[in-house]
Amino acid sequence: MELRVDRLTRKYDSKTAVNNMSFRLKRGVTGLLGANGAGKTTLIRMMCGILTPTSGEIIYDDVPVKSNEYRNVLGYLPQDFGYYPEFTGKDFLMYFAALKGLDKKTAKARTEELLQLVNLEDKADVKVKKYSGGMKQRLGIAQALINRPEILVLDEPTAGLDPRERVRFRNLIEELGKESIVLLSTHIVSDIEHIADHIIMMQSGRIIWQGTWKEEDGSLEEFYLKQYE
Repeated sequence: MELRVDRLTRKYDSKTAVNNMSFRLKRGVTGLLGANGAGKTTLIRMMCGILTPTSGEIIYDDVPVKSNEYRNVLGYLPQDFGYYPEFTGKDFLMYFAALKGLDKKTAKARTEELLQLVNLEDKADVKVKKYSGGMKQRLGIAQALINRPEILVLDEPTAGLDPRERVRFRNLIEELGKESIVLLSTHIVSDIEHIADHIIMMQSGRIIWQGTWKEEDGSLEEFYLKQYE
């Protein structure tokens, strides 16, 4: 299980949003750290097959990112998560389960499982338009998990979550990383400090540092801020 990003570049006219990035992801949680505008979302959109790189390639166990085989093992929560306001939470997940090709019986069981996992089982029959920001974000996390993805990509997933929900979310991601490749993009160090097996720091479309961080190494936040000095 390996996702390989090789010399990836994305240009917009005269601007280079992602500049010749290379790294490899294996089972576990990788934190993608960078300030807003660092190029994280552009990188993620290429890794999810939404944007085409200007150059370079992304391969998962010899499977190209544009293939159906890759999409079948991918779970993705975008930064700007769209929803259908008139759907209930249960309807929304059933809809995405159908898109992923689950039969009705399997979809129903998976929907109930995920609503419980993200603590929305008591809001299953409430319309999404009545959800709080944090509830919508939890629903988005649930839809990303419908197909039990081997690769889970999360772009600023803790936006709108209160402190208790953040802790619940971090515990969930840590568990998912035991079986899957998880890439969590954030500008908040505490989101990944204690759960990431590997960390990639981005600035101006480039990797400025990557490696493993342990508590005995000191404060990750202080180290992170020094990279921008």
